[in-house]
Amino acid sequence: MSQTLKLVAVLGVTAFLAACAGKQADDVVIIEQEPISQEPAFTGKYK
Repeated sequence: MSQTLKLVAVLGVTAFLAACAGKQADDVVIIEQEPISQEPAFTGKYK
C-alpha cells in the first residue's frame, strides 16, 4: 500500500475510535412538579 493510503486509514480508524469512545451517559434529573390546581366547582348560576 502507498504511504498516503496507510496514513488515511490510520487517521480514519483513530477518528472512528475517538468518536465511539467519547459517548458518555448523560445524567437524568427528574424534577417533581407541583400538583395542578383544580377548577372551582360549579355552585350555581351566578354569584
